[in-house]
Amino acid sequence: MTDRHHHQGLDDPRRSRWLWRGFLAVLALAVAAEFVVRLHPHFGIDSVFGFAAWFGFGACAAMIAAAKALALWLQRPDTYYGKRDE
Repeated sequence: MTDRHHHQGLDDPRRSRWLWRGFLAVLALAVAAEFVVRLHPHFGIDSVFGFAAWFGFGACAAMIAAAKALALWLQRPDTYYGKRDE
């Protein structure tokens, strides 16, 4: 494998920076769209500016925390299926 092909995945710092900038740009555009899109809030809290962005972030963070807690509960020791033949 040549050095040129070594960093082709998402772990490449240049690609990672590019992806983060793209994600932040999309997030900024989604929040900025609230200035031009007429919202129809059904509850009091959803009329707050940027509600969809912070609610989505909070829901994502809660799902990650729940997945990590579930993984801690469900994990098995390395020797669960017996010793490996070496």
